[in-house]
Amino acid sequence: MLAVLDLVGGPVLPVVVVEDAREAVPLARALVAGGLPAVEVTLRTAAALDAVRAVADEVPEAVVGAGTVVSARAAADAVAAGARFLVSPGWTGGLLDAMDAAGVPYLPGVSTASEVVALLERGVRDMKFFPAQAAGGAPYLSALAGPLPRARFCPTGGVTAATAPAYLALPNVPCVGGTWVVPPDAVAARDWRRVERLAREAAGLSRRGADRCG
Repeated sequence: MLAVLDLVGGPVLPVVVVEDAREAVPLARALVAGGLPAVEVTLRTAAALDAVRAVADEVPEAVVGAGTVVSARAAADAVAAGARFLVSPGWTGGLLDAMDAAGVPYLPGVSTASEVVALLERGVRDMKFFPAQAAGGAPYLSALAGPLPRARFCPTGGVTAATAPAYLALPNVPCVGGTWVVPPDAVAARDWRRVERLAREAAGLSRRGADRCG
């Protein structure tokens, strides 16, 4: 089973909030057309699971996952809807067990070295670094690379097109999570051409860090 960070297939994992499930399919198609096949649909709205289901059913070339997974029920529901990976903002032993039992790759959130060590002890190598900018940004992850070289991160939270390259230059960062690729006003206007353009720009960001990750 491929790890989440290998499923992403690009330097940026778009993180989206879907208010209307009817927007999910054209949104996913725009991202794929722009070169970003993976999309994380956050479980923050009533439409989220229907959005995951729609993308899974109608956009087979997309790799749809569910984010903001904070309970065993959410993990099970997301996989039942067709999510191919799970992402959490943090983790507990119980949540980790539930995501492991869900049968798809997952990305638990961390913000401290102790959390990273605890996950490595459990055999989890790939993690979400959240909230990235508030928790120390690229300098913090750079500091972790020496003592914890086995850990790989997808920084999410406050990452922008301007700050993403600094993360991607690190040896322990294969990709970043970003909301800037899917601006709420573009979704509200159903401006899928703009989303595709932003995705194409994001797909062109340097992946020097990803090239050095095993």
